[in-house]
Amino acid sequence: MGKNERQAYLKAIRPRYRKAHRRAKAAILNEFCAVCGYHRKYAIRLLNQPRRGGTPGRGGRPATYASEALRTALKRIWFATDQMCSKKLKAALPLWLPGYEAVHQPLAADTRAQLLAMSPATIDRLLRPIRARRGRKGLCGTRPGSLLKNQIPIRTEHWDVTQPGFMEADTVAHCGNSLAGDFAWSLTLTDILTGWTEIRATWNKGAVGVCNQIKAIEAALPFDLRGFDCDNGSEFLNYHLQRYFSNRPREVAFTRSRPYRKNDNAHVEQKNWTHVRQLFGYDRIDDVSLIPLMNDLYAHEWSLYQNHFCPAMKLVEKQRVNARYRKKYDVPKTPYQRLLGSDHLTDEMKGRLRDVHGTLNPFILKQAIETKLRRIFRNIRVTSNVRQRL
Repeated sequence: MGKNERQAYLKAIRPRYRKAHRRAKAAILNEFCAVCGYHRKYAIRLLNQPRRGGTPGRGGRPATYASEALRTALKRIWFATDQMCSKKLKAALPLWLPGYEAVHQPLAADTRAQLLAMSPATIDRLLRPIRARRGRKGLCGTRPGSLLKNQIPIRTEHWDVTQPGFMEADTVAHCGNSLAGDFAWSLTLTDILTGWTEIRATWNKGAVGVCNQIKAIEAALPFDLRGFDCDNGSEFLNYHLQRYFSNRPREVAFTRSRPYRKNDNAHVEQKNWTHVRQLFGYDRIDDVSLIPLMNDLYAHEWSLYQNHFCPAMKLVEKQRVNARYRKKYDVPKTPYQRLLGSDHLTDEMKGRLRDVHGTLNPFILKQAIETKLRRIFRNIRVTSNVRQRL
């Protein structure tokens, strides 16, 4: 049988094959393979092909997550969480859904159940078309400290971080493309056990200014400060900070990392991107009048948003297998949830945290953050235009 005859035969039996039941399809398929000499799987593909000009059908079972309301809710929550990774977003959805329904619209019961049941892989698949690329990196502003570093011990072993209060500290420069001149810095403190993070802005990084912002951060913490670990920059290794941690009834452990070993402060280093760069980017902030505005945002909406509604994963095991590392992480939780699960907080402390959490809506927090950011960046643009004219 020639090619044209096989095509004509296929065209004649294809409609009959599609309308037939299972047994009849098997008989037609056996006959088609015997007459044309095709392999059985190839013959099935030919018989299932759509007609030319027709719309090809989707194979397999119907799509489970095809609802437009579900996709819209997932996309809005993902953007509101600053494009959180799928594993964290899976843990954040139960926290964000009540706020989404209060601000936007209530979801149907089946849509809500599907949104909470989808796996991280499904979330990745649904969000793949709209993912954004990562931006550029910034400059390092760490400069060696004074001879005081000989009096501040290097942390050679891990603290007993079974209780909150042992924190790592770092600074981030808002210098744009140049470290010359005066500009704003962000001071970040992160609790190793829970990931609770507080940030304050300071003009330059003088010893007095940094010490004052550390005092403000300690006053805002929902737990007692027990340890302070920093890098070897001059903003930390100074007598002001040493006296502040030493002259108190219960001395705070003041240690530093090894020079040029950023992984010694890995917990706070990762917050430089998620908590500072994702908020203010890499623009130069060289207007001193913006420091109070930045601190107002850091101390209120941004702290509540990150610590109450943004889950994080903690590394629980790391093994080297040949040339690769195998890592295992715990279930993503927010710092607020980790604090509630700690046995070292009193019931009164946990009660205050629950009272604060009950008044929060992540979407309202996000709107307030965007409003304050627009005001700050409007002033940054005005300052930049004035500088260019001069």
